[in-house]
Amino acid sequence: MNESQIDLAHTVALGSIGDEDRRAVAELLDNADPVLRAAFTREVRRTREALTVIAGVVATEPPAALRARLLAALPPVPDPGRTGGR
Repeated sequence: MNESQIDLAHTVALGSIGDEDRRAVAELLDNADPVLRAAFTREVRRTREALTVIAGVVATEPPAALRARLLAALPPVPDPGRTGGR
């Protein structure tokens, strides 16, 4: 498979395929040799499996003190309601 076909397989796996790409996939699957068809199908499957693993990762809460440390590190923001020197 060339890089364009790999990108196309990833697009199919993501489900973000447009009409032009849909035609390219149909042409590839209809006209390609069996080895290329199998490689394309395998790449789509592997990408979907990887996406499933990534989606299954559970985000963890950061340490409670992290927000306070980050906010303390930011420069002060001027109060837009206050006018200087009045």
